[in-house]
Amino acid sequence: PEDVKYVLSAHYQGTPYDPYLSYGDRSMSGAYRSIGINRNDFMSLIQMRPEGGAAFGTLEWVAYASNAFNTMVPFYADVDEIPEYLATTGEVSTENFYWTSRMIAAMADASYGKSLFHVEHYQENVLAKSHALINQYDALLVDEKDPEKQMELKRKANRKVAEMVQKEASATLKKVLYELSNQMKNSYARSDV
Repeated sequence: PEDVKYVLSAHYQGTPYDPYLSYGDRSMSGAYRSIGINRNDFMSLIQMRPEGGAAFGTLEWVAYASNAFNTMVPFYADVDEIPEYLATTGEVSTENFYWTSRMIAAMADASYGKSLFHVEHYQENVLAKSHALINQYDALLVDEKDPEKQMELKRKANRKVAEMVQKEASATLKKVLYELSNQMKNSYARSDV
């Protein structure tokens, strides 16, 4: 999943065509259309895991907002509910993964040099914690044979993943907002005191 996400997030990183290039000859910066553009507001990747069988063999990885700045999270695919944080709404809110992801992306784009570290840390943290949670629940699901109890374990796992990504996204939004706020036109390097 991470390799697919990396390709879908590509913006010619490490080449003279990177639109975020901040050094060297910038004459070709942004000359070619990136794969990971700002209009990529949703990515879904289905991971088939034969070892999980019909009970828990399918994960759906979901990411919202521009792929260059978002993170993806896994959910058991055959569950009959969506965690509230993942449900998209028309109301802009930090209580929603879609809108939080869009805010992180817009702010990180505007403060790329200062925010990239925070975004990369966010992406790596979420992926590591997601794998840990899925591994934990896979182990429980292997031992559980009752389909109803399996479904409840998958619901619980999906809720745990949503809670984790909500905390990580909120912390990242705070950091990226701080970086962008420091670049406001009315800021000054020293105190007015």
